[in-house]
This record gives sequence, structure tokens and C-alpha cells, in this order.
Amino acid sequence: MLDDPAIDAFTTAWPAFMLFGAVALGLWAAAIGIYVALTPHKEFALVRAGNTAAAVSLTALVVGMAIPLSVALGTSTSLVDLVIWGALGLVLQLLAFRVVDLILRDLPKRIADGEMAAAILLAGVKTGAAVLTAAAMGA
Repeated sequence: MLDDPAIDAFTTAWPAFMLFGAVALGLWAAAIGIYVALTPHKEFALVRAGNTAAAVSLTALVVGMAIPLSVALGTSTSLVDLVIWGALGLVLQLLAFRVVDLILRDLPKRIADGEMAAAILLAGVKTGAAVLTAAAMGA
């Protein structure tokens, strides 16, 4: 009925948009769940208890996973491609945690104790790793 190229492009792209978006959201949620399960401290319980350091750390993870996934959505040519890049984002976030733990020693305890300096450094490393990963994906 409407012969508009914009509407045609939208209706053609809609199914892929929904599929890739759903997969990316699933990867994002799964990565957060895996990260939380693998780190020694219990981020959600600490946040519920009012631990600001845990909230900073968890927020950096949430953003740190979204940044590379957003670039992967724009550059992936298939769902397999998207999953591979999403998995790489998770591995790099776990590596960021480990690097900061090596530098500061006993990072999980510091977060659990509410040490903001450790949480802010961790957030910076997670965010930096995410931005660099995203830039590399888009190169």
C-alpha cells in the first residue's frame, strides 16, 4: 500500500533486528550471570546490603559487557559471529578482574569490605578493556 523505500527497508530488516537484539540481550545477561558466578564475592547480595563498592564493580561489568556487544551487533555478519565476540567480551572482563586482583591483592575481600578505591580502579580497568575491545572489533 505504501511504496516507501524506508518502510520497505524497515520491514525487511525487522526480523534480523529482533533476532540479533534478542541474542545480544541473552549474551549480555548470560555474561553477567557467568561473571557473577565465577567471582568469589557475591555482587548482588553485597549490593542488596548497601555495599557501594560492589555496586560500582557490578555497574562497570554491566556497561563493560554492553560496549563490545553493541559494536559486535553493528559489525557481526551472523549469529555465530555475534556469539564469538560476545564470549570474547566476557573473557576480557574476567581478565580485567584478575589483573586488578593481581595489582591490589585480595580484590574480592576489598570489594566485600566496601573499599571504594579498589572498586573504582576495577571499574576503570573494566570500562577501558571494554572500549578497547569494542574499538578493535570495529577496526
